[in-house]
Amino acid sequence: MLVGMPDTRPGTQGRFFAAIEARAAQIAAYDPELVVVFGPDHFNGLFYDLMPSFCVALEAESTRDWDLPPGRLNVPRELASRCLQALRAEGIDVAMSLRMRVDHGITIPLHKLTRAANRYPVIPIVINCAADPRPSFARVAKLGASVGHFLAGLRQRVLVIGSGGLSHDPPTPRLASAAPEVAARLVDRHTPSAEELRHRESRVIAAANALVKGAGPCLPPSERWDRAFLDDLLGHDPSAFERYTDDAVDREAGFGGHEVRCWVAAFAAMHAAGPFRSQLHFHEIIPEWITGMAVVSAAHAA
Repeated sequence: MLVGMPDTRPGTQGRFFAAIEARAAQIAAYDPELVVVFGPDHFNGLFYDLMPSFCVALEAESTRDWDLPPGRLNVPRELASRCLQALRAEGIDVAMSLRMRVDHGITIPLHKLTRAANRYPVIPIVINCAADPRPSFARVAKLGASVGHFLAGLRQRVLVIGSGGLSHDPPTPRLASAAPEVAARLVDRHTPSAEELRHRESRVIAAANALVKGAGPCLPPSERWDRAFLDDLLGHDPSAFERYTDDAVDREAGFGGHEVRCWVAAFAAMHAAGPFRSQLHFHEIIPEWITGMAVVSAAHAA
């Protein structure tokens, strides 16, 4: 989330953006005909009034969180519908939306990697990473594999993006412990006002500033946990994630660490589509962003 803030500092943040820019250049040269994004939501598009494990957008628009520009994404509705049916044919019961509001979990990677949220046709697939109960890591891998099977049959240049942070523990309210007025905002389908967005985002910035000084309320990101996860990811064995549990992620990686489900889905899609190579380009802890950040790429053999 804080990746989108304009006050980028030299050093670690600069190295991260350099790695992103290099991947963006590769993507521009590749010129994908379709982009599929596995991303999380942060109670901007999906709420506890009806919280699916997985949701495929047949139409989508960007929310305004973190000053992101609003607008409709270029979702190819017929193709997204075919993807939805293919997933269901493989036993993955995904929800669908004709009014999906996608937040920074999907739009920031599109802006950073493709230079615009609507530059290419895109199918957003939201994975519930923030609302208990979440889908298991094993189920997430099966979702990704089914998407990979569908994409392999398209014979198109496809870019798959897995979004979300590594270990991080932002001050996201939990339904079980939230005050009544906060709990209502987690349940009721609600478009936050500009003032509400500024209030929410100021809390995150304050938490990041406190973390830099060694204070709470956030659990510090864990380089050890990040490295173990990245080793599993680059080990090309999706079954490695079957041992991941929510309790362990909460305890070791923080509440935001559940977003690595999106990375697992993306790599499972790559596995299902055929042999591929992968590479870690960047990994460092960035306390100013409350998170461990990494950039990993993967490509099928030509």
